[in-house]
Amino acid sequence: MKITNISTINVEEIKQITWVQVETDIGITGLGETFFGPSAVSGCIHEIFSPILIGKNPLNIEKHWKNMFDMANAFGYAGAEFRAISAIDMALWDILGKFTKQPIYNLLGGMCRDKIRTYNTAGQYGENKDSELAITDAGTLAKSLLDEGITAMKWAFTDHFADQDRGNTISDEDLKLMIKPFEDIRTQVGNKMDIANDGHGRWNLNSAIRIGKAMDKFNLLWQEELIQPINIENHIILANEITAPVCVSERLISKFQFRDYIKAGAAEIVMPDLIWTGGITETKKISILAETEQRPIAPHDMTGPVNIFACANICMNVPNAFIMETCRAFNGEKGWYKKFVDPIPSIIDGYLIAPDIPGIGTNLKPEVLSLKGTKIITSNKPGEPHWGGFESPLFKVVNEKGRKKVKPKKNL
Repeated sequence: MKITNISTINVEEIKQITWVQVETDIGITGLGETFFGPSAVSGCIHEIFSPILIGKNPLNIEKHWKNMFDMANAFGYAGAEFRAISAIDMALWDILGKFTKQPIYNLLGGMCRDKIRTYNTAGQYGENKDSELAITDAGTLAKSLLDEGITAMKWAFTDHFADQDRGNTISDEDLKLMIKPFEDIRTQVGNKMDIANDGHGRWNLNSAIRIGKAMDKFNLLWQEELIQPINIENHIILANEITAPVCVSERLISKFQFRDYIKAGAAEIVMPDLIWTGGITETKKISILAETEQRPIAPHDMTGPVNIFACANICMNVPNAFIMETCRAFNGEKGWYKKFVDPIPSIIDGYLIAPDIPGIGTNLKPEVLSLKGTKIITSNKPGEPHWGGFESPLFKVVNEKGRKKVKPKKNL
């Protein structure tokens, strides 16, 4: 089996999503996904990675991951390059699952569970107004989630305050307004609802500590990215100053960046974003790193449906999966997922259910490719040997100049 075509697909309605389809000469197609900077991602896929993948066996996933990483790392990997790697990696795993007729979690080592608890992040789409309710009537929002069996929720409760002074200060008056949604939730539903706060990295350390202490009385599930993950020592200070677990999150790219935070105890909850941090291959390894330090993982979402299926496969497999992020505004009968993929993620009574079909668990609907405004770019030719060592043109020259060949020893 060989890779014949790699396509990037972007639709007009959801501009930041890039879907990647990897086709093979036996008719199996793998699906991947990433989010943000679609032109940059597409450029990386078609200019850098497709030339070294076309014509190769798609089942050699570890080899391809390492080759792509080495190419990207020659010039700095943690950006569009890794979003591209993540999407391609997902598609290769999808091919492997379809080829073996197994869900990906079976290929990763089998199930630790057949469902995982989910929490709802308050996005909105169409008639859904969860984002607004999270600020204006959080208690009612919590009640509506509990009615669906969802017992945990998250929102960026601090963002609109940080925007006033780039997170450098927080006044007493604003701090009182900031914690009002938490008071509403606890008043209306008590402790039936777990609450997490996402700071989106907008605060300095002093403000983050002050905010964290003010929110500690509400017994939060975690504090996520109150400060940017650019300083391990400050995360340790924050963790020591507040009671809520510090969640270190989607801005960390690859096992190499996560390693230092996990080892230092700066990430009390580990939140890899599979479509940014290196795909299924890398997220499995990050999960193992977290397990060695007895830390749970809680994969990040709020992007597209294929990511949820990929994360579901990880969550069913790794022992230390804690909870999975989803957004009811995007999923379900009134969300946008159903316009583009079939099936959509299955969430029942607050749990994300294990995919039960071979591969990643879903496929793009055929009509997506012909939607007005859809942009499809396809690569179908292998490239010349690349700079970097593993296919270096210089290595070929050395061989042609008479490099001594080593004959294999005969078995005794």
